[in-house]
Amino acid sequence: MIDQKEAIDQLWIKWKASRDSDTANRLVEYYLYLIDYHVQRISAHLPQNVLRDDIRSLGFVGLFDALQKFEPERDLKFDTYASFRIRGTIIDGLRKEDWLSRLTRERAKKIDQATSMLTQQLQRQPTASEIAKHLNITTQEVETSYKDVLFANLLSMEEKTSDDSDDYKEGIGHSIIDNQQLSPEDLMVKQENYQELANSIHNLNKNEQLVISLFYHEELSFTEIGQVLSLTTSRISQIHKQAIFKLRHALS
Repeated sequence: MIDQKEAIDQLWIKWKASRDSDTANRLVEYYLYLIDYHVQRISAHLPQNVLRDDIRSLGFVGLFDALQKFEPERDLKFDTYASFRIRGTIIDGLRKEDWLSRLTRERAKKIDQATSMLTQQLQRQPTASEIAKHLNITTQEVETSYKDVLFANLLSMEEKTSDDSDDYKEGIGHSIIDNQQLSPEDLMVKQENYQELANSIHNLNKNEQLVISLFYHEELSFTEIGQVLSLTTSRISQIHKQAIFKLRHALS
């Protein structure tokens, strides 16, 4: 009796030889866990009106695309390659859809108007709690609106141009530094005025916004982001450094 790994290896051999639909379906069934993984992570950052089934459908498209284009002779695991294709297809699909609901847009507009009015009254940027009190809604609703609009902007970006990929890898050493030497992750979690951070990110250029989103929210490495966006890892590193430099000064 053959084990699961051997069975999958045999499916790959059959797929390479025949590329028949039955073998494709069996391989897709085995790799469904990749779709579930990325759907769960991406949907956690999206408005409630974005149906998980819609994201999952995009994931299926990415998985089938990966199966069709994967070259087994290359020194790359299918799991890794498929993850890039699944995530990229989901992000691309969301980017092309206007998925902010009318209610969400109306709330965002009211929050924007309240922010402008309170800024004039207080002579400073109002906090999320002050905006919530003014609109008679919860602070959580205000912060959720910030997040929804921010991710709508991030996902509505244009396709990036292709480039060669390299194997350069960099960690989180280049960070936003404040007086307490907080890391970028800490600042993103602990920033009391969420709107200040959202506005600072919104003022970045399109490439910088997307790299910040994928690196800190989706926890992709620079190499993975480069694979998703068809840019070199060193180019992603450069974009990240530029974004962090701007955010460090904006939040200081």
